[in-house]
Amino acid sequence: MRAWAVERPSPIESGPLRRADREVPSPGPGELLVRVLACGVCRTDLHVAEGDLPVHLPGVTPGHEIVGEVVSAGPGCLHGPGDRVGVAWLRGTCGACRFCRRGAENLCPSSVYTGWDAHGGYAEYTLAVDAYTYALPPELDDVRAAPLLCAGIIGYRALRRAALPPGGRLGIWGFGGSAHLAAQIALAEGADVHVYTRSPAARELARELGASFAGDSFDAAPAPLDSAIVFAPAGELAAAALERLDRGGTCAIAGIHLSDVPPLNYERHLFQEREVRSVTANTRADGEEFLRLAARLDVAVTTHVYGLDEAGRALADLAADRFTGAAVLVP
Repeated sequence: MRAWAVERPSPIESGPLRRADREVPSPGPGELLVRVLACGVCRTDLHVAEGDLPVHLPGVTPGHEIVGEVVSAGPGCLHGPGDRVGVAWLRGTCGACRFCRRGAENLCPSSVYTGWDAHGGYAEYTLAVDAYTYALPPELDDVRAAPLLCAGIIGYRALRRAALPPGGRLGIWGFGGSAHLAAQIALAEGADVHVYTRSPAARELARELGASFAGDSFDAAPAPLDSAIVFAPAGELAAAALERLDRGGTCAIAGIHLSDVPPLNYERHLFQEREVRSVTANTRADGEEFLRLAARLDVAVTTHVYGLDEAGRALADLAADRFTGAAVLVP
């Protein structure tokens, strides 16, 4: 089968991905062999390719927003041949630690991840763990569903972590795959959404989706914010978001990687019970809840389709902000 591998993590313009021809794998107990129908291109894939995230599996195939068809199943699986499934970032947890036992499996110290600890979806086939796959609503076609499996789920968890009050004012920094999906959920729930991004095209998309304000990353806020979410991996934006929060506001930082946050001024950024929260992966319950909600609300997914052979270009375009929304590879 055709696949891409991270040969040597380095800046994306140096071409860290290489073509790999591999044998189609066989599923073991609890595993599914999945034919990839579509795979979203996530900023986390870029962090893996460029080395922002340390190597877990040398030569790993990135990709963790996978929509596919089950070809075969190992013993003990609920899904079987012909089923359409979603394969996401969280690949497995221990199920026994104190975090797993209290419903916080996203914090499991033994957690493993698709496209980081095991080969992912930048390939024609992949192995998935049956217990960590999702049944996909039929209303969502393959290309539309792919970005929902990480960008959507993480955006949804970030929105909940931001503790937005009913009818509150939400600020969003960065407006890529996750942000444009989280914004739609917030808008559907009655929020007033303000978007801050350096991209003129992303600002235009934000307005089209219903944001009441769309400005540059450091523009003044038209009014104090109740909640903020920082999706862009730039630490200086966390300070910008905190400075624009009202008393008692909460800032959620959604990325798996963030550059250093500059020194904060207690009075300007933190006093009056402003809170900062990070977002770490997601639970399976988050994913199931979000996918049902996305189908019910008919969430619009802005996608740009690339062929599997164009994986490197898709990542480079993501790094350079050459598209709005999300890129999707289709083998």
